[in-house]
Amino acid sequence: MKSRLTHIQTIVVCFVLCSIALGQDLASFEKRTTVKKLANGLTIIVCERREAPVFSFFTHVDAGSVQDPMGKTGLAHMFEHMAFKGTDTIGTRDYAGEKVALAKVEDAYAAYIAERDQPVGRDDQKLKQLEQNWKDAIASADKFSAPYNNEFGKIVEGEGGEGMNAFTDLDETGYHYSFPINRLELWAYLESERFLHPVMRQFYKERNVVIEERRMRTDSNPIGRLLEQFTEEAFAAHPYHRPTIGWISDLNSFSATDAQNFFDKYYVPSNMVVTVVGDVKVSEAMPIVEKYFSRIPARPKPDTATTTEPAQNSERSVVLHEQSQPLYLEGYHRPDYRSADDQVYDAIADLMSNGRTSRLYRALVRDKQIASDSAGFTGLPGNKYPHLFAFYALPIPGHKPQEMADAIHAEIERLKKEDISDEELKMIKTRAKANLIRSLGSNEGLAFALGLNQARYDDWRELFRSVDRIEKVTKADIRRVANQTFVPDNRTVGIIEFAPPPPGIGAAPQGGGQ
Repeated sequence: MKSRLTHIQTIVVCFVLCSIALGQDLASFEKRTTVKKLANGLTIIVCERREAPVFSFFTHVDAGSVQDPMGKTGLAHMFEHMAFKGTDTIGTRDYAGEKVALAKVEDAYAAYIAERDQPVGRDDQKLKQLEQNWKDAIASADKFSAPYNNEFGKIVEGEGGEGMNAFTDLDETGYHYSFPINRLELWAYLESERFLHPVMRQFYKERNVVIEERRMRTDSNPIGRLLEQFTEEAFAAHPYHRPTIGWISDLNSFSATDAQNFFDKYYVPSNMVVTVVGDVKVSEAMPIVEKYFSRIPARPKPDTATTTEPAQNSERSVVLHEQSQPLYLEGYHRPDYRSADDQVYDAIADLMSNGRTSRLYRALVRDKQIASDSAGFTGLPGNKYPHLFAFYALPIPGHKPQEMADAIHAEIERLKKEDISDEELKMIKTRAKANLIRSLGSNEGLAFALGLNQARYDDWRELFRSVDRIEKVTKADIRRVANQTFVPDNRTVGIIEFAPPPPGIGAAPQGGGQ
């Protein structure tokens, strides 16, 4: 009965998808999507979608924390914060005076850091005075800032903007929000201005915000600490071993001048894709976008070469003893997103982890009842460069991380030795189509997907071709890739084991393994 119900559900899903996909196929989007590369090298995508009088945009910058200079980890993320601090006309009372004051802040900071970081012969009395000089210079510069701390955001929200946000990861940086369609020109002005005339105002105050962010998300978070150390162990050479938030010593050292230099090197038009999706006409929108974004001066595209991670030839491991929920995590090196097997890895991730019928959930959570959750996924810590396919499990009380490892390895061995069923393969491909359609469901999601694929492949159409490639995945492909990838010498393990509190300290809630 269960098999018949599953078959009926598959038929229903396929029918619904076919109905929805009539207006969501590649041919339909080709009629509504226009790409133009400006003379300065910046790429613009405009996609017409006449469903509501609004539009969304996505600005993709092909630089993330992999591009952070040595000794300045966290700089890509730091500049993302600064991109909301305004320009020479937004966020200032008097930019002529502010510019001079900010230069004095940098001079004072450089003098302070030079004395602070002397390996020998540091004069502590002089250091104290230099630090005070720097803080006084900051106070003087702050007098020129607009009274509202986020003038850029205030303008966007005041004009009807919604969802204003940004992100930095290891691979790239992105900016996005939505506006009423009658604010298209205002958006084009604002978005181009912050990449034409950024100002590093209140830099050190914002740097303290980032430092606190690191303390909350990593230093005070057992899972955050494990992920940081796990990634560092898995990647000995490639910059993927760097945390996007940055190491604390670097956060306490880099300057506004460093952030400006990072911007000058990587925020160049040839390194950027701007996507606009919504109730727009290409004939009207493209001239407006071109008018403003063509003002950004052309500069050479930066060198993005990185160190290649050498092949791993022995298992590596990280074990943390924490008063927290135990966790088991393991990762295997795999090729980057351009690999011919990329969609095979996607298929394996779907098979092992998609919902309550996935293999890992059924085996560890439902059947063995040893974990509260278990899944496998690709793209750790990024996917632009060769990265990891990872598996994890959260043991329930009374069960150890090693039990998670054994159960996960049993499912991996099954994957390596036995073909998956016809029904499993069919559902993987059906869900891939469903996921694509869902990603196109909103202006925001579509702008992101088009921009990312244009940046990665120089062709937004790859968004649709990925589904064609997963359609060609076979059972033999899954067994072949599993046997190539999921081997002990290619494995890095991360474990959180519950550690009871020291005597005399109140006991923390006990997790698994007790």
